[in-house]
Amino acid sequence: MQLMAKKLVALGRGQTGVFVLAACLLSVPAVWAEQIPLRALVTPSTVISKDGHVVTFALHGFIEFKSLAEAFPYIEGQARRWPSLSEEKRRELARDLVRRAVESRVVSMADERPLETLVTHTSEELRQALAEVHEPVPAGYSEAFLAVQENWKHSLNCWSAAPSIPARVLSNWYPIEEGIELYGATYDSTEHFWQAVKFHPDVTVAEVRELLGELQRRNWTRWLARLDGDAVIYLPNAYAVEFLRHNLASERLRWFGEELTRQHVEDGEHARVAQQRGAASFRFTAFEEKVLWGDLADVFHLVYAFSPEDDAIRRVLAAKHFDAIYLGERKMGFVSKEFRSLMLEIWKVKYLKMARFREVIAGIPTEIRLFHFLNDGDSPDIPIPVYVEYLNEIREMARAR
Repeated sequence: MQLMAKKLVALGRGQTGVFVLAACLLSVPAVWAEQIPLRALVTPSTVISKDGHVVTFALHGFIEFKSLAEAFPYIEGQARRWPSLSEEKRRELARDLVRRAVESRVVSMADERPLETLVTHTSEELRQALAEVHEPVPAGYSEAFLAVQENWKHSLNCWSAAPSIPARVLSNWYPIEEGIELYGATYDSTEHFWQAVKFHPDVTVAEVRELLGELQRRNWTRWLARLDGDAVIYLPNAYAVEFLRHNLASERLRWFGEELTRQHVEDGEHARVAQQRGAASFRFTAFEEKVLWGDLADVFHLVYAFSPEDDAIRRVLAAKHFDAIYLGERKMGFVSKEFRSLMLEIWKVKYLKMARFREVIAGIPTEIRLFHFLNDGDSPDIPIPVYVEYLNEIREMARAR
C-alpha cells in the first residue's frame, strides 16, 4: 500500500467551532527527536518533529495536520457539514473522526516514537496523563487514546517499512526474489499482480495516455462538489473522494503522464503485461506499482463508478474496459466482494504454497492481531477492515497447514 500523506488545503473551508486554536503556531510546544513524554503525546497542541521536520498525520489519508488541536476545527466542521444528519449521527461522526485522528497521530508512518510511548505505559498512567490535559478537547478524546492503546498493545502493523521483519514480509509490497506465479503469469510481488489486474489485457499504454488526456481536458470542480455535497455518497466513501480530489488535480494528472515517460514505457506495450516479470525482474518497484499504475487505474475505475449514468466519461472509460476487472473469463466490479476476495486467493499462493512465507505468517502467535494501518488511509479496491480480516484468516489457514 502507498505512503499516503499528501497535503491538501482542507482547513480553508470556513469551518468554525468551539475548538478554534487559541495560540499561534509559534507558541505551540514542539517535541524533537528524543523520546516523547506521555503527557506531551496526549496534549492536543503538541507538534512532533523528527530530524528537524514536523511529523504530520492525516485523516482519510490526504487531509494533513501538524497537531491534534489543528484537527479539531476540521472535525467540528465535518460534524456540521451536512444539514440532513441527525444530532446523533453528528456526534457519532465526530467521535469516529477523533478516534481516527488519534490513531493516525500515534501510529505514524514516519516516526515510531508516538506508538512506543503509548504501548510502554499502563492504561492507568494514560488515564492520569489525560486527566491532566487542560486544553479544550472534543467528546471521546480520552476514550480514543485508551482504545488505541488497547488495540496496539496486541497488534502488529504489517506494512513495507515496519520495524518488525515478519510485519514487513506480510506486506503486499514485499519483493519475492523467485517471483510468484498467479493466473498464468509471473509477478515480482503480490502488489504487482494486484495493480496489474486492474488493466484489461488488451489496454495499451497509448490508450492509457489517451484517457489521461480526456481527464486533463475536464474541469472536475463541479463533479467533485456533487460528491462532497451528498452525505450518502461522501461519508461511506470519504477516502475515495479525497483520493480523487488529490489525483484529479491538473498537476497530478500531468505527473502520471510524465512518470510513464520517465519509466520508458512504450506506447505499444500492454499495461498489464508491462507490470509482469519479463526478461528482467523488478522493472517497477512495489512503490511505483502503487503510486503510478495502481493509483492511475484506481482513478479510472472510481471516475467510472462515481459518474452519473449519462456522463460521457463513463462511455469513454468503459470502451477501455475500466468498467470492471477482467481476469480470464471473469468480470468483477471494481468495488465488489468478488474482486476483494481475489486478495485472499493470491495470498493462498504466497502463504500456503510458498513454504518460506508460510513459516513466517504461521509463526506469529495468535494472541497478536495482524493489522494494516497507513496514516488513516483506506483503499477503494479493498477497504482496510476487509484486508485485515483476510490477513488474519490466511494466518489461521497457514497455521492449520
